[in-house]
Amino acid sequence: MTDETERRFFEEQHVVMKRISTSFQNGRIGHAYLFDGERGTGKEAIALYFAKLLLCDRPESGVPCETCHSCRRVTSRNHPNITMIRPDGQDIKKEQMSDLIFTMTKKGYEAGRKIYIIAAAERMNVAAANTLLKFLEEPEGEVTAILLTEAYHSILPTIQSRCQRISFHPPSRERMIEKLVEKGVTTSMAATVTMVTADPDEAFHLANDDQFAHMRKTVLKLVEASDLHVQEALLFIQSDWASLFKEKEETERGLDLLLYAYRDIVAYKAGLQSVPTFPDQQEFSRSLSMKMTYSKLSAHMDAILQAKKQLHGNMNRTLLMEQLVLSMQEGLLVV
Repeated sequence: MTDETERRFFEEQHVVMKRISTSFQNGRIGHAYLFDGERGTGKEAIALYFAKLLLCDRPESGVPCETCHSCRRVTSRNHPNITMIRPDGQDIKKEQMSDLIFTMTKKGYEAGRKIYIIAAAERMNVAAANTLLKFLEEPEGEVTAILLTEAYHSILPTIQSRCQRISFHPPSRERMIEKLVEKGVTTSMAATVTMVTADPDEAFHLANDDQFAHMRKTVLKLVEASDLHVQEALLFIQSDWASLFKEKEETERGLDLLLYAYRDIVAYKAGLQSVPTFPDQQEFSRSLSMKMTYSKLSAHMDAILQAKKQLHGNMNRTLLMEQLVLSMQEGLLVV
């Protein structure tokens, strides 16, 4: 991450930065925080900044000095009192939490607060979440947890209740679209990528990625096939979808795009003026909005959300998509 990107995050999240600074100055540091916000809103960068402030040798006015030995080690990502946990594969596993707790409870390499940051905290499996919960209930010593999530409501309520929630707000989507168009991105593609990420750099990269363009096109074709006949949609899953969306993360992105397509249809049906995800599909989406009832659209979207939940199990992904198509066709949830 460049210094310029970091500065942009700090400027965009000035409310979060102010809250962190004020809490530190007032000596009101919690033992656990939940940083909640869309992808690309700077949660990890600000978590590391917060850690730097908590460990700084010479903080002033709620700001780390940036020059002490501790600050420099945080900047270089090698401070022994900071532990970062990321998903191991698709999930964060119980063993990772057990190792973390062992690290947090043993004598540290040096005195001072210990800080652990859990990226994608919503991807903790049940055993991992329960293991963490026990530690959150009875933390030992001077320890601060910072959980990062893009899906706050997927976090166990018992974990939510033990953390201070800090919400990160995305930048103006309309302004992001304008900036991307100024860089040569089509308006339609800019509208799509700004739904996927709130990070302008990542949005620009996706807008110029051929595979993402292919994914976008394939999702829209699935919507068309689902409107024609269930057999058309099932054949499409086997012939086109399965060869492109091979990994869990790719399938999850495809499901997100599919959900956004139906949200567009709902927005047209309700006469909302929000910027659609797929403005180039306006005519087709409007026609579907006149054909489909609110209850059927709601059933479609519920089925997609259910498929997203099932995705992180061991279910065959092609079978998952076939069941999704059937449930959308019938207006029922197939489990």
